Amino acid sequence: MKFATLSASCLALAMCSGLVFAQQAKTDMGKREFEANCASCHGMDGRGNGPLGNLLRVGPPDLTQLAKKNQGILPMNRLYEVIEGGTVAAHGTRDMPIWGREYRIDDAEHLKEARGNYDANALVRARILLLLEYLNRLQGR
Repeated sequence: MKFATLSASCLALAMCSGLVFAQQAKTDMGKREFEANCASCHGMDGRGNGPLGNLLRVGPPDLTQLAKKNQGILPMNRLYEVIEGGTVAAHGTRDMPIWGREYRIDDAEHLKEARGNYDANALVRARILLLLEYLNRLQGR
């Protein structure tokens, strides 16, 4: 009898663990990155209608039309460079933050216990690629 109760408990725990894992797997990291760092200017829908967009010298573009304006192809390399900010100025005079630098600072603060034992450039790339994948899904909305 005790074995059956233990087995049922283990089965319930395994099912709950699987449910928690399934719920965690549904987290859209690209969307989360966009909402945290881009939506204030570009809007939650990416159409350039964010609450801070009117404070910029040049309004933020409609990110849902980037592929359409580029013969149906999302210009991933250009977008990566603009977001990372190392070489390409965005919005004419750099109103948009240099996210590569911001991500490095943010990651360093969150990973300070790692004492530099992480690849900062890889983390920046990952965050930007997640964001680009999300922007790709916004096209044509």
